[in-house]
Amino acid sequence: MSADTWEDRNNAYLSAALAWLHLLLDRHTPASAATTVPAPAVTVEAPVNRQGRLFRRRTTVPLTPLRELGAGDPDRGIATALVTTADPDLDAARQAMEEAEKGDPPPAMIRLGQLFGLSAFERCLLLLCAAMELDPTMSSRYARAQGDGRLAYPTFALAMTILPDPAWDAISPGGTLRRRLLRIDRAAGEPLVTGALSIDERITNYLKGLNQIDDRLEPWLTPVLPRPAALAPSQQAAARTAAARWAPPMLIELNGVDAITKPYVAAEAARRTGLSLFRIAAAAITGAPDLETLARLWARESVLLGAALYVDAHEVDHTDPAATTVARFLDRTDGMLLLGVRDPWARSGRDTLELDVDRPSPTEQAEAWAAAAPAAGADLAGRLAGQFDLDLRTIQQTAAVLSAPAGAADEPADRLWDACLAITRPALDSLAQRMEPKAGWDDIVLPPAETALLHSIADQVAVRTTVYQRWGFAAKMSRGLGISALFAGPSGTGKTMAAEVLAGALRLGLYRIDLSAVVSKYIGETEKNLRRLFDAAESGAALLFFDEADALFGKRSEVKDSHDRYANIEINYLLQRIEAYRGLAILATNMKSALDPAFLRRLRFVVPFPFPGTDERRAIWAGVFPPGVPLDGLDLDRLAKLPANGASIHNIALGAAFAAAHAGDAVTMPRVLAAVRTEFTKLELPISERELAWTDPAGVTP
Repeated sequence: MSADTWEDRNNAYLSAALAWLHLLLDRHTPASAATTVPAPAVTVEAPVNRQGRLFRRRTTVPLTPLRELGAGDPDRGIATALVTTADPDLDAARQAMEEAEKGDPPPAMIRLGQLFGLSAFERCLLLLCAAMELDPTMSSRYARAQGDGRLAYPTFALAMTILPDPAWDAISPGGTLRRRLLRIDRAAGEPLVTGALSIDERITNYLKGLNQIDDRLEPWLTPVLPRPAALAPSQQAAARTAAARWAPPMLIELNGVDAITKPYVAAEAARRTGLSLFRIAAAAITGAPDLETLARLWARESVLLGAALYVDAHEVDHTDPAATTVARFLDRTDGMLLLGVRDPWARSGRDTLELDVDRPSPTEQAEAWAAAAPAAGADLAGRLAGQFDLDLRTIQQTAAVLSAPAGAADEPADRLWDACLAITRPALDSLAQRMEPKAGWDDIVLPPAETALLHSIADQVAVRTTVYQRWGFAAKMSRGLGISALFAGPSGTGKTMAAEVLAGALRLGLYRIDLSAVVSKYIGETEKNLRRLFDAAESGAALLFFDEADALFGKRSEVKDSHDRYANIEINYLLQRIEAYRGLAILATNMKSALDPAFLRRLRFVVPFPFPGTDERRAIWAGVFPPGVPLDGLDLDRLAKLPANGASIHNIALGAAFAAAHAGDAVTMPRVLAAVRTEFTKLELPISERELAWTDPAGVTP
């Protein structure tokens, strides 16, 4: 029979196989029995109690005859009725089935046997079970063959009776058939050999040519398609290494913070080994009602589909209880397994290949920006790569903003920069307080030396790509590629405003770190919170502002108990992350002496914020009122003599403005001095009434 398609050839094979099975069953009737062979037997061990002591006795038990074969010969049953004489029809049916096996690719039954290493008897046993689903007449045939109307299903006893080369280990609990392909259902006390054999629906569909994932796994798995264009050369190299070095039952562990790219690295590695890839989240594994069934089903699917599995445990720390559940799943299943984690997991009992999957290097990102947005130019590509740490797919998506309609005043550089800020903002918004920079260089008043230090910080951030990448300093430095600064000085001297000035000048997102949301009383939680914070900040142009840093970055203490030990671990972790952070981190403190000296050595800049002198206070008073505020006769020299810092001057000006607005008048010296009295009283600062007295130019004291 000629067939044009694989489906036609597969159907032809199933038809020939069913015809052969029909004849095989029909021949085992009383009329067809010609000669006999000894009945198959099984050797079992049973405990024997002799005077309180247990012994094991080995006994050989013949398989029970399934039915009588004739009134004249009551001792002959189907178990002893294997036909040994030639049967032309049966031989012809077998030859037709063998002829249908030929072809490339082979029929599904033959392919299934190859995939799972099935013997000829195991394939025939599988056919015996699949026939129930493929041919509605098989129930009656099985009942007649077994001489019992209740046994209208295949059994192992029937298989041992009629199939060639029977083997008892075919249905052992650890064998391939029972673990992956067949089920045995039997009542309590019923012999194993008479239990009902049935085939899994997934296998029936496979034999009919429908190779789709088991519907029990569909809610948990997501296919991942390879995207070579989304991988940088360094990430492609990781995929090649994974494909070249993987050997079952090896586990490939992909480490790194780039949660977006790691699945595509896994997909590329799977493609290079000729496999497709599915992804499962760690939460799906921990939430599965039956972990053993989930592992067993995937082990079968990995063979049927030729697929690898990527387990996404990026948000699972190796110390979490969920990590134990994921590890149990990995140990119980087969196939090519890839585990995506942020940090390496400590595992035992399984060979593991650990690979780092980092985001593209700044040079690779700059090249990607230049290719995705040629109109932006090489300089902007370098600046974007220096300030943002993005994967190639995100770069390509962000560059598409240039193809959208824009206003006449919008420059490509500004549009790209704003798009990058917008796409990286959500990751940090949930971890820190975002502040809108409003102060500029003209708004902050500091001594010349301190102002020069702030300009130096801004200059280094702006040109760091040139120094680190183009000039090669990054190749000589393993850490410290970021820029960190300490703002130290009394409260109200302009530390927060200086952070706003830098963020506004550099067009960075400004985030104030809420220590109450970071520091945890639970051991290990503070490090996790800080890790998430710094990892999120790495991807965007963010200025991290740690206010009251002495509470978080204090001196390490002598270890007297476990709390001291873990507190020091937290500080050490903070020191490492601050030094490794690629962005701009600013720490503000009122007590510089409270900070750990080792931490101070790792800072690039230390900017003192002294209490403002008379000249600085006069400059602050001159700029504290917005242009729209009506002023009348303010004596800036007199106000500059008051011992107020920048924050107090701001509060005084605001109080005077509210008083003037309520009176429908301008801001005058009496109103300002009244606001001074209120502010100093609030802060419990000494001030005499003579300092608050005021006489207007006409000589009238209000």
